Amino acid sequence: MRENRYVRLWVGEVASLTAPDRVEWIDGSEGQINALRKTACLGGELIPLNGEKLPNCFLHRSHPNDVARTEERTFICTPTREEAGNLNRWCDPAEMLAHLRPIYRGCMRGKTLYVIPFSMGSQGSPFAKIGVQLTDSVYVALSMGIMTRVGETVMDALGDSPDFVRCLHALADCDPERRYIAHFPQDRTVLSVGSGYGGNALLGKKCFALRLASYLGKQEGWLAEHMLILGVQDPQGEVRYMAAAFPSACGKTNLAMLVPPKKYRDMGYRVWTVGDDIAWLRVGKDGRLWAVNPENGFFGVAPGTSAETNPNALACTGRDTLFTNVALNTDDGTVWWEGLTPTPPPHLLDWRGRPWDPKKADKRDKAGTYAAHPNARFTAPIRNCPVLSRAFEKAEGVPLSAIVFGGRRATTVPLVRQARNWSHGVFLGSSMASETTAAATGKVGVVRRDPMAMRPFVGYDMGRYFAHWLSFGARLTHPPCIFGVNWFRTDGEGKFLWQGYGENFRVLLWMLDRCQGKVGAKESPIGYLPYLSDLDTDGLDLTGQDLRQLFSVNEGEWRREAAEIRAFYREIGTVPPELDAELSRLETDLS
Repeated sequence: MRENRYVRLWVGEVASLTAPDRVEWIDGSEGQINALRKTACLGGELIPLNGEKLPNCFLHRSHPNDVARTEERTFICTPTREEAGNLNRWCDPAEMLAHLRPIYRGCMRGKTLYVIPFSMGSQGSPFAKIGVQLTDSVYVALSMGIMTRVGETVMDALGDSPDFVRCLHALADCDPERRYIAHFPQDRTVLSVGSGYGGNALLGKKCFALRLASYLGKQEGWLAEHMLILGVQDPQGEVRYMAAAFPSACGKTNLAMLVPPKKYRDMGYRVWTVGDDIAWLRVGKDGRLWAVNPENGFFGVAPGTSAETNPNALACTGRDTLFTNVALNTDDGTVWWEGLTPTPPPHLLDWRGRPWDPKKADKRDKAGTYAAHPNARFTAPIRNCPVLSRAFEKAEGVPLSAIVFGGRRATTVPLVRQARNWSHGVFLGSSMASETTAAATGKVGVVRRDPMAMRPFVGYDMGRYFAHWLSFGARLTHPPCIFGVNWFRTDGEGKFLWQGYGENFRVLLWMLDRCQGKVGAKESPIGYLPYLSDLDTDGLDLTGQDLRQLFSVNEGEWRREAAEIRAFYREIGTVPPELDAELSRLETDLS
């Protein structure tokens, strides 16, 4: 593997601090991957699954106290608190290093330090960024080999440049009180210790591709976003692309791999997956906004994924996949999770490795009584996706016709609305709220403001992040249309009004019709709403009352919403005047 003096120096410093027994460089070869799998199985980090039914698939169980992103232990370490902003947990860089050094010291004794050169984005792309992750976890090394492009070609692309992101991860003792995920934007460094969970340990993902990349994007004039990218192909063969931001576990992967209803498939419509979680956005020479998926795999939520809800995601897990915190079928060496089949297999070990009794399953305590943890995951290569877009590897990315912001709201927010212009679209994104899910630690079901689905992932002050978004309005001569969606509105008895899943395709078509000026829309205080005649609901189990409720704008609820947005803006501290003006207009229109 090609030498890089800066990488070598850093590896030497880390090895001196952590004291591993040996250092192994990951070259990405199949032989090395197989050897790592064997090592992980011998050490108990992985459990091999049925090689005939699930070739090269393995089960991993994380520590029971380590099953989700740990936001309360995630820090942005900038020279001043103002740079990190009010929504991030800030720590002085020197103070954080003083905390971390004693934890790292000697923590890899008796272990191997794996050196993983990786690229976010295809090499040769103007979007591509290189990182080097150091870890003592074979699971993390194998997962990074799935989620990113790793090995010798990355070092060849880096040459002898110091231009790479440093990512250090160590399991240490998995003590929650000694768990830190610390980001140093100015130094382009991430230091993670005490967690083996993917969101805290696969540092190319949320840590690099969002928190550090958002900071780099601010400096360099681009955006790093928590967005899926999909392409909709019409019967004439033309493909138009959309990016969509949803908080974790709110249906991003389902939408990214959506299967249109049969009537549309028969007409010749298709949906192509470019990415399911992260998008890097740049203004192209043509004045359009272009997007690329910097990842190379999927880190998807397993529970709820099935042949009915998301057959394409399920197909991704058929080979070369790492499953985390799902149940083990002891009869045939396969895996199971809630929602995979209507009836569970008879002999399961739960996500902690204990015999599971389905009679004790309790929705009020899913983590304690379900077979799979509610945030159980699969890590699968993107090449497994049956509907992977041919544009995935395009160095320049894809041009966006639309941007979609969405969240999980039982009330208030309609099925779909369109922003009036770029500024109003940024306002929609900045004021997003969603009910919390199991993807992060804390209480589930609480409505929380989550701007652009980026609240946990912006590596600097949120108000400046909004201003950065607004600045694109002047740079884009052909901006994408911006929409807001809510698949989760319920009736008075808590039943979902909209069928969701593949039927969301009907809403995508309305959005694209709006982008092309094919249909009109009616104005409301919260943006443009569809004329019901322009949204195809033929064949759906929807009453007229259901439709009216899906699109109702209750002014009392929205006045409360506006007041909550105003309070949230005060929490941020300083927001751009354009957004304050949009909020004031909403308040006036509702008065």
